[in-house]
Amino acid sequence: MAVKPQIALDSSPLSTLVGNSLAMRDVSKRIVRMAKSRFPVLILGETGTGKEVVARAIHNLEGRGPFVVVDCSSLVGPLMESEIFGYAKGAFTGAHIQKLGLLDAANGGTAFFDEIGELPLDLQVKLLRVLQEKEFRPVGGLAQRSSNFRVIAATNRDLLREVEEKRFRQDLYYRLNVMKLRLPPLRERREDIPALITHFLARYGNDHRVSDEVMNMLVAYDWPGNVRELEHSIQQMVAMNSGPWLARADLPSSVINRDSEMRIESHDISNLSAAPGGAQPAGVTPLAELERRAIFHALEVTKGDRTFAAELLGIGRTTLYRKLKEYGL
Repeated sequence: MAVKPQIALDSSPLSTLVGNSLAMRDVSKRIVRMAKSRFPVLILGETGTGKEVVARAIHNLEGRGPFVVVDCSSLVGPLMESEIFGYAKGAFTGAHIQKLGLLDAANGGTAFFDEIGELPLDLQVKLLRVLQEKEFRPVGGLAQRSSNFRVIAATNRDLLREVEEKRFRQDLYYRLNVMKLRLPPLRERREDIPALITHFLARYGNDHRVSDEVMNMLVAYDWPGNVRELEHSIQQMVAMNSGPWLARADLPSSVINRDSEMRIESHDISNLSAAPGGAQPAGVTPLAELERRAIFHALEVTKGDRTFAAELLGIGRTTLYRKLKEYGL
């Protein structure tokens, strides 16, 4: 059976959240509750899970003022401070006029601090004061400015661990963590993948469709880049195929390679089960060894970051630590 895109007619703020899994229904309910107040919101989730989409949904349901994105991962050094707080005329070479910052722009609305875990400690102190006093001083300025906005912050980092390792201020963490929302990775809500594919085909395709084989491969893939990776994959497939059918050959190499690995693993398990007397046939790798290799490879990719490795493997940190001990890694 082919999947044919259908364009959604729902224009409500929650219509941007695609999926009807139990996890996404819970996210939608929490968004509605969060939109009823002006308290800070902390959104946690892996890269590509849709943290900004959720932040915009909260803001749009609340229905007031501008929505200003402060991308803490793209701004560096003095540029970050001047972009956030603005600067006074003559503050530095080239500052010929006064420039208002992102906090000024967010007045009356929402300031969304994307990847808040990337914010340097010195700016964390200044942001804390803004959240407490609703006042700040532009770079090179003498007078205080005020801005009344709601703050929504998002991060893919474990902020509690960052606090423990003195990379994130504890007082700022508690100031932000009034209402918390954790977004599930795509591999934990695979039942939403067909709806997402339909959504992206409607956006980027020209009556493109996928077969059952392609759909099964897309659903089986773990999507380490989550919804963002899936969206880019659909874009790529549509761009390279005039349609209407998207075939296995159009899939990204990572999806095809994973499907091939799963077929080999399934074949090995079948051979192992069929071996007489439980003997292991030549060339068959035990599941425990495959698991050990996967863990070792994940640690290599993440350069020893166990939290990130656990996320890539789709297991909890406690489980990873137990496996490391079990396999002597």
